[in-house]
Amino acid sequence: MYEAITIKDIGKALGLSTSTVSRALRGSYEISSETKKLVLEYAEKINYRPNPVALSLKGRRNCSIGVVVSEIANNFFSQAINGIESIAYNRGYHIIISQSHESAEREKVNINHLASRSVDGLLVSLSSETKDLSHLISMHDKGLPIVFFDRITNEINTYKEIVDNQKAAYDATTHLIKKGFTKIAHITNTLNLSITGERLEGYKKALEENGIAFNEKYVQYCNHGGMVSEEIEEALKKMMALKQKPNAVVTASDRITTCLLSALRKMNLKAPDDMAVVGFTNTNVPEIFNPPLTTIRQPAFEMGQVATELLIKMIESKRPITEFETKVLNTELFVRESA
Repeated sequence: MYEAITIKDIGKALGLSTSTVSRALRGSYEISSETKKLVLEYAEKINYRPNPVALSLKGRRNCSIGVVVSEIANNFFSQAINGIESIAYNRGYHIIISQSHESAEREKVNINHLASRSVDGLLVSLSSETKDLSHLISMHDKGLPIVFFDRITNEINTYKEIVDNQKAAYDATTHLIKKGFTKIAHITNTLNLSITGERLEGYKKALEENGIAFNEKYVQYCNHGGMVSEEIEEALKKMMALKQKPNAVVTASDRITTCLLSALRKMNLKAPDDMAVVGFTNTNVPEIFNPPLTTIRQPAFEMGQVATELLIKMIESKRPITEFETKVLNTELFVRESA
């Protein structure tokens, strides 16, 4: 009777621990390139066929995908989930959605719960609080396929998908400069997130190329990413209390953008007269804002589709995938009256 070769067999043949073999097969950054090469070449030689969902009770796919996002009500994530569903459904997979609400602890609990339900893989957009990735590294090293989208990490070697965040913020800032604004602020997320640094760099680059000095006081970081409206109001008040008040702002996320518009109204400030606004947002009705909102729109639906295709590719691969890429999609700037 045929017995499948296991990672334990590979470890025994090469004098390596089972965990080392597992990490090498998954391309973990913790394993040296020499060891990865040794394990992968031997696995190929003996025609090893890994089951990427060996964690499931019966060693077979359950046709389910776990999705972890910060908030379903967020326009960007709701559209991305629609894209995820459109591919998953047609490929025979069900999706299980969970929300971190920007909490690292809740994200960890959700991921552990999804793994306990033996999902075949995870689509993850990290919470703004997440610094310790040990819960995800552990799952990945045990063979659970994971694809990161929008908010990613470089600590895990897998497929990732983002938009060109630096160019998007650069285009938004450049647009304001061309309109004559020189005192441009930037309200953004916590520095923990990959998107924060990338969008900040784009903002800085546009200022530098146009001979405008970067002012640290014009940058406000919001740890809750707009989920706490008071945080945005406080950021706006700090900037408007400056001797040299900003007269334009680039906001870095969907929630921050909509909260800022509310904060401006509370302070009796009007866009674009008192503060021109360009914001990252995927709202379907930017025209209903007063004034209509100039937006940076991300291809959220397409991002959900592509991320799902990449994850299913990992799930259904008959051989371990060792070379990964980061897919980069373009954004669009829609100019309206707010800027």
